[in-house]
Amino acid sequence: MGTKILSIFGSRLMIMIMLLINIPGTIYGYIWYKSQLLDTPSVFLVFVPDSPTASLFFVFVLLAFYYGKSWPLMEALAAVTLIKYGIWAVVMNLASGWTGVTLQWQHYMLIASHAGMAIQAVIYAPYFKIRPIHLVLVSLWTVHNDIIDYVYMMHPSLSRTLMPYISEVGYFTFWLSVFSVFVVYLLVIKNKSYKLEIHG
Repeated sequence: MGTKILSIFGSRLMIMIMLLINIPGTIYGYIWYKSQLLDTPSVFLVFVPDSPTASLFFVFVLLAFYYGKSWPLMEALAAVTLIKYGIWAVVMNLASGWTGVTLQWQHYMLIASHAGMAIQAVIYAPYFKIRPIHLVLVSLWTVHNDIIDYVYMMHPSLSRTLMPYISEVGYFTFWLSVFSVFVVYLLVIKNKSYKLEIHG
């Protein structure tokens, strides 16, 4: 994607549009998790609604951008989790279909919206000011979340056809965390020459 096209996403008008997309999406995401959250011990609540929390991180990043600020740690949290849970939800919905679930419009809506989450992180990567220490801290958070999800079994609800493969899902999720951190490292930290600034 060319620099001129990407620069469009740095305008405050586009940032406002992205906020108008992400804020309702984040709220809807938490509503989606409502029944599971009601059954979750309070100590684990923050670790259960993975996708809406990822988009909430991104909302904070967009708000900072809108006011001409940067928040590198939040950018790292948003970038890694948007890629990770965006891909994760796409794969889990498709895997449900492969294992016997008849996919409905809701599944395709989730596939499209979560793919959009990952794409957002890639689009805004040139605007992020993440440093290595931020990525290290987010790596610890992300792996810790995986432990909560697949050791303490606080993972997002899965279809009945995927539950027999929960060990494989946990294994996949761990390596997806590693992959997401590596992608953010390549896009933001290693690629120092390709940076864009927020503009009016």
